[in-house]
Amino acid sequence: MKLELGEINIKEVKLGSVSKIEAGVLHVSEEEVRKIVLEDDKIKSLKLEVALPGQSIRITPVKDVIEPRVKVEGRGGIFPGMISKVDTVGAGRTHVLKGAAVVTCGKIVSFQEGIIDMSGIGADYTPFSKLNNLCLVIEPKDGITRYDHEASIRAAGFKVATYLGELARDMKADKVTTYETKPLFEQAAQYPNLPKVGYIYMLQTQGLLHDTYVYGVDAKKIISTFIYPTEVMDGAIVSGNCVSACDKNTTYHHLNNPIIKSLFEQHGKEINFMGVIITNENVFLADKMRSSDWASKMADYFGFDGVVISEEGFGNPDTDLIMNCRKISSYGIKTVIVTDEYAGRDGASQSLADADVSADAVVSGGNANTLITLPKMDKVIGMLDYVDTVAGGFDGSLKPDGSIEAEIQIITGATNELGFNKLTAIGY
Repeated sequence: MKLELGEINIKEVKLGSVSKIEAGVLHVSEEEVRKIVLEDDKIKSLKLEVALPGQSIRITPVKDVIEPRVKVEGRGGIFPGMISKVDTVGAGRTHVLKGAAVVTCGKIVSFQEGIIDMSGIGADYTPFSKLNNLCLVIEPKDGITRYDHEASIRAAGFKVATYLGELARDMKADKVTTYETKPLFEQAAQYPNLPKVGYIYMLQTQGLLHDTYVYGVDAKKIISTFIYPTEVMDGAIVSGNCVSACDKNTTYHHLNNPIIKSLFEQHGKEINFMGVIITNENVFLADKMRSSDWASKMADYFGFDGVVISEEGFGNPDTDLIMNCRKISSYGIKTVIVTDEYAGRDGASQSLADADVSADAVVSGGNANTLITLPKMDKVIGMLDYVDTVAGGFDGSLKPDGSIEAEIQIITGATNELGFNKLTAIGY
């Protein structure tokens, strides 16, 4: 599959009466967005806010971050199975509003939701402080379940991102990048002298608001399977989970997966990037065994010489991570695992809940238990009344002066396990 990504650079977002992109500014019609969101009868109200880099703004509690995109050539549409039909995507041309994002926030759904600070020390820990964010502060109707609440907010974010992406359909891109993965035998023959490398993409699928969707299907209902990396770039995988904010893969993370991009950058130079195997992180042991068996069997079948394995979440998923690592290594395939750590506030505790001697090449996204003090912001988009009880917070986290003392676990993307962050750790 060959996909062209055309970037339209967005330097600012402004609310107004007409939606358009002009001179790098994304103008957003409040009336049109309100109409899109409030067509869901489970949503009581919507407040639209804009948060720009460097502003003294705190966005919280954050559910998802979504990059607006539109498919302009090729089969299917953006977010297949969620917004578009389930046609296979990943080929043709897609336009991206680079520098812009839709952030869904508002009344808390689950205790694992996070904070995005647009300035101050907290901004250094999240990539989303560098984006021009359109924030949807959504209030659900009284009496609906948490699952309906999450589904309504998730759908609202995709709808608005799709609406904004359409504005770029006929625009000339500022930059075009082409990505291609050929069918298996062709790909293997393209660079026969380079090591064949695959990517094992672990998806959070533990249920109870810990879900990821593939072509609209809850990934815990599937077995490990192959997917073209360009399908991921076209929105085939989206977030629907409330895993801890620091290591949650938002939809923005999936669309811009840095492991996939890095493997493409090395393709034809140091490696032959063969493609992606997606596998889930279920709760029960039998499911973990089945998924890791299938992932390792496929890695061997495809003839990979090496793989990169990334996880999402911590604790229970650490078992899936180590199972995948150990079983794939048993086929003689070299492995690198990408994770973060929960090593205690002093960094002295065991970093992962599971371990194996085969996990001898590890990339760390940092220690999520590290304490930080976030200064008061001039403006809060959303609300702060939950801070003491959310993952990363504790009794007394929210100070009388408006500052917050918490673990960096509370910051969206702080220790992201795709490496979409600035933190790491060095072992001795």
